[in-house]
Amino acid sequence: MINFLIFNWACGGQWNRMVQFLSLLTRAIERGNIELAVVFNGTIEQCRMNEWVAEQANIRQRVGMVLKHINTKATPPPKIWWAPPTCLRSALRMALRHLGVTVMCTMDDHHQEVIAYCREYGFHGLLADDAEYAAFDPPRYFSAENLKLTYKGSVETKEYMISELTKTLKVTQEQVCIMAALLGNFLLPESDLQDLYKKLGLTKGENSAESNIKKLAEYVGTLPSPSNMDALVVAVFGIPEDKRASKFRQSVQYYLNGTASGFLKYCTPPTKSKKDKNKAQPQAPVSNEKDAANNVNVKTDDHDLDTSGFASETTEQEQETLQNYKQATAHSVVTSFDGLDVNLLKNINSDDSPLSSDSSRFNGISNGSVGSVKSIPGSSGQRVNLLVGNSSSNTSENSKNSPNSGSGSQKAQKQSVSNNAVTPSVSPDVLRTASLRHQKGLMAPTILHVLSTQEVRLPCLMEDEGNREFPPIHDIYGPLRKRVYAVLFNLHHLRYVHAKKKESGELPENVPQPDILVKEWIYSRSNPYQYAEEVKAEPLPWAVPTLQRLWFGPSVDDKRRRMRALLSCLNSDTPLILNTAYVPQHMLIMACVLRYIMSQDRPIMRRHELDAFLCHAFNPNLMNPQYLQELTVRLSYVYIFTFHQVPTLQVFFTVLV
Repeated sequence: MINFLIFNWACGGQWNRMVQFLSLLTRAIERGNIELAVVFNGTIEQCRMNEWVAEQANIRQRVGMVLKHINTKATPPPKIWWAPPTCLRSALRMALRHLGVTVMCTMDDHHQEVIAYCREYGFHGLLADDAEYAAFDPPRYFSAENLKLTYKGSVETKEYMISELTKTLKVTQEQVCIMAALLGNFLLPESDLQDLYKKLGLTKGENSAESNIKKLAEYVGTLPSPSNMDALVVAVFGIPEDKRASKFRQSVQYYLNGTASGFLKYCTPPTKSKKDKNKAQPQAPVSNEKDAANNVNVKTDDHDLDTSGFASETTEQEQETLQNYKQATAHSVVTSFDGLDVNLLKNINSDDSPLSSDSSRFNGISNGSVGSVKSIPGSSGQRVNLLVGNSSSNTSENSKNSPNSGSGSQKAQKQSVSNNAVTPSVSPDVLRTASLRHQKGLMAPTILHVLSTQEVRLPCLMEDEGNREFPPIHDIYGPLRKRVYAVLFNLHHLRYVHAKKKESGELPENVPQPDILVKEWIYSRSNPYQYAEEVKAEPLPWAVPTLQRLWFGPSVDDKRRRMRALLSCLNSDTPLILNTAYVPQHMLIMACVLRYIMSQDRPIMRRHELDAFLCHAFNPNLMNPQYLQELTVRLSYVYIFTFHQVPTLQVFFTVLV
């Protein structure tokens, strides 16, 4: 499915072409009477932190090879080095919702929630590329990597025959779970099983994979059933007191939980430390006794607000947004895809099963889809319960394997950037709304991560680390993130209450004003994701309302403050930018982002490059992928500063608009 980005992905991506391809793909899926639900990984699984770090290291390596290839050969890089832009997930989520596809995000354990949703709502198959799903024995398992839209307008892929695999290896589904646990995972890594591999004669190498699987299957066939876990542990490790026994139990149970007979029978997680409990309870405001003096609850009129949805989300607003989009695109309709023959395009355009009208696609609902809305709960207005309660993956032992568990990283984390930091409390209404919107794919996952854990992960980007002309992209948008943190955690309100208490004598005069700290996992040569860096939230230079008021306030003043907060964070708080004679309303966000880039201390964008952005925004022809395909350009300057920070900007826009 990523082939639509191959043509220009190294320059930031061809997003119009992506939407064009997705529209034809979804239309072909509808013609095949297939109901599609796309689930994005919205979790921040601490136990899989090592996997995320390894993935970022792989991306960083590919980025280095791509930049070296471009500098030396001046040709597009090979497809095998393709590295997805960080905003790809956000762009796909919005594009799929626009096309009427059900979109959701997981919250706690991505793999368990996906297979549970597949079974609970009667889906006939799973489209993915992860070996862990094979251990869950889904109804049918199709390859996402081999998914393609053919010239004939059909959708093709390959199916993994799990039943044939078990027959060939002569193992049961429970024994497949044991095999998956013995192959190593985030709970019980391969490094802890080297003695077992040596005992079984398993060797490393590409050519030895098949023989290793057969040897392991023969060994597992001699082991007791997982129903007798004590006997199974003794058979594998020799003694029940082996230090790996607990991890092995959890690993086997993890895969059993995903099977048809056990996907709703989760074991109770072990008791966590007091520190872990505070992180694992996003449903309630977080506070402690130490910060009670600074972190106080003050009665406001926010409890009178309607918290059923964002105040800015109304039917009239959605209709107006859709109309502005049509005007911006000159009412162009995507009906072709470069690479498909003309006859196919005629067949697609004359299809008897037309797509639903644009007005029916709000919130991911498409009245013209094949399946009914009731068949996919995610497309309704009700909550989609993707939470996997008591997941066996949330164990205190897993935290020992995370990169921030070393002694050096612990010392680094103790060096806080502020001595008067407080743990903020978040309104239950805000958490509930963020959770619901997160599950429905209506909100950037980073928002819930920050609200519930005060932590955010910043991935590696397509940038030259040795370039001294420009600062790192994450550093460019660092001030923006700090302002967003201040808005999310009501820093202005905290300091206002603190000042009032000092005036009334409840607090001593020498008590410093409270600060909000957020942990950012950001790569640098001195800190290659070894520990999280604490950054201090920076308040806006005016009295910002609470987040509850910004989200749910229905009055005209609330709307004005929402807009001002957006403009302030992007260094664009000027009356002229709201004048539609200068900036059309549908181009406000782009204008703010460009203004933010141009307002940096060091020059990043040249004048003619800024003109190129503005020209592209105002010319409807430049939004037509087919027109751009035939256009010959002598020289092109495309910057990735905007595209690679769409997740950060989307977090901000969702917070305030």
